[in-house]
Amino acid sequence: MTIAKKIFYTTSIGLSLCLHAFSQSGDEDKEMFNRSKARDQQAIDAAVKGWWTESMKTHEQRIQWWREARFGMFVHWGVYSLPGGEWKGKKVGGYAEHLMRKEKIPRQEYLELAHQFNPVNFNAEEWILQAKQAGMKYFIITAKHHDGFAMYDSKVSDFNIIAQTPFKRDPMAELAAACKKHGVRFGFYYSHAFDWEHPDAPGNDWEYNNPGGDKQLHGGINWYAVHPELLPKAQKYVAEKAIPQIKELIAKYHPDILWFDTPSKLPLSENIHILQAIREVDATVVVNGRLARNAAISFGDYKNTADRPAEFYPVTGDWEAIPTTNESYGYSKYDSSHKPVAHFIQLMAKAASRGGNLLMNIGPKGDGTFDTRDVTILQGIGRWVDKNSESIGSAGASGLPLQNWGVSTLKGNKLYLHVFEWPKDGKLYVGGLQTAVNKAFFLTDASKKTLPVKSNGKNELVIQLPAKARDTANTVIVLELKGAMKADTVSYMAPNIPQTRLLAFDAAQTGKGLGYGDGKTGRFYVDGWVSKEQWLSWHIRTAAPAKYQLVIKYLAGADAGGTYVIDINGVKKEYAVSKAKNDTEVVTQALGEVSIPAGTQAVNIKPVAITGKELMKLLEIQLIQIP
Repeated sequence: MTIAKKIFYTTSIGLSLCLHAFSQSGDEDKEMFNRSKARDQQAIDAAVKGWWTESMKTHEQRIQWWREARFGMFVHWGVYSLPGGEWKGKKVGGYAEHLMRKEKIPRQEYLELAHQFNPVNFNAEEWILQAKQAGMKYFIITAKHHDGFAMYDSKVSDFNIIAQTPFKRDPMAELAAACKKHGVRFGFYYSHAFDWEHPDAPGNDWEYNNPGGDKQLHGGINWYAVHPELLPKAQKYVAEKAIPQIKELIAKYHPDILWFDTPSKLPLSENIHILQAIREVDATVVVNGRLARNAAISFGDYKNTADRPAEFYPVTGDWEAIPTTNESYGYSKYDSSHKPVAHFIQLMAKAASRGGNLLMNIGPKGDGTFDTRDVTILQGIGRWVDKNSESIGSAGASGLPLQNWGVSTLKGNKLYLHVFEWPKDGKLYVGGLQTAVNKAFFLTDASKKTLPVKSNGKNELVIQLPAKARDTANTVIVLELKGAMKADTVSYMAPNIPQTRLLAFDAAQTGKGLGYGDGKTGRFYVDGWVSKEQWLSWHIRTAAPAKYQLVIKYLAGADAGGTYVIDINGVKKEYAVSKAKNDTEVVTQALGEVSIPAGTQAVNIKPVAITGKELMKLLEIQLIQIP
């Protein structure tokens, strides 16, 4: 899995950078750039004025099942799963599915590895049942990843599991049948732009001297603008392998969804051409957002955020995030960074509360079995989903403002409170709700025994709870509303929750040019902070006055520096940015005590002086209650 930097990545932006870089080189380079730009625009115009706009007339029908699914399984499985992050006795770090690229393995040598691939313990029914029991409603697997190896019986290329392995079975056919049997939606990941075995495709620069690889040959990421004479080779690969295999997958297996990645390896015009070929044969298959997009239009059916998210930046419309159980998508015997079950339960609730889906990845082993650590995670999620699925499946964003104890989802007249931080005094404060409540009860309580609810006025409820949480990861409380959901927009800081996190992702932005990190651990920041005219603000409300320790977290690498002021309802204090050892180190600073009165407060952070290329990359401000 190659990391997509941001959902709004745009080929046109990349090409504009190319134009800037070559603007001093002469008219020939400008002509190359303009030729590339014109080619993309021609494809965009043809799509918007014709086939794509026509295809979007049925968008609502084909996307409906996906919207209601909320939770799916992503599987990266291939020849690379057999060595599992090791090559010739050496540990290979990072994404294990990138073994061929990392070790610069020639095609013929990779075939020798394929000849050893024999997943005799593979059982499609077991895989699908494990996904279903974990609450997953859709299943997507790598039919062909970047190594170019087809994990099905392809008649387009003999670089496939039937022709080259002793296994001689079609796992894609078996999985499709198991999904149909058990009511799970089925689909494929297909690497359309990266193909390391094919002499004409982008990516393999160690054997074929092709563009799109690590060496940044022929103009790097903008190779098709700098060297348009190379494009016919890539177009040949697209026409003779990529499109025929995608059509083959549609015809043979009738997938519900197709998932693509790394679109920047090809020009936008080719990506649009691939989507057009799909729509010519199937108007109902859902296509993700990483096939074809620019700054103005995402041609897919929904958007994808970054890989391996810890937090979610603001996204409008339909979107999906793709965490993985550890840090590799393909199986790695050396990667023991598996996250706890609670991480995924809470991440699922966070995604649903913001109107998004979670597609959680598993990397099966080369013998066809799941890693026992992955099985433990799936089973743990399954136990929670078995009792709480109502609060996730087809439930979405509630409109209730952010709460420091957790998140909320809504379905009909039921407001689901996902409580991550249990109040020790047994009082759950809910702020911002403007609709009267008919009844409150635990979702897991079959009798729906009523929990006492008291209104404190000013859009604030207090629910009386037992001393201990029913589920330490996420206890769900249902509020049956008497009318349509109405709420204010002020984030609520319950006075009995020890820590409140004001994420940079959730701040209101003033000034142009501020952007978002990708949301991974240590990367859920706001960046592009280069002007004193830019600042961030949060509005919070609390029911009781209290003293807090003020803590700030940010990145401050070589380009950062300056001073800033934090203003809490007119009380201002100035601080200096503390330089980090490197660009990825998280700086955590305790800034002293602050007193916050009851009521609504404005929290602002503004630059005083910027001495580097940027002030900092802010992650969050924390308010930690002082007993």
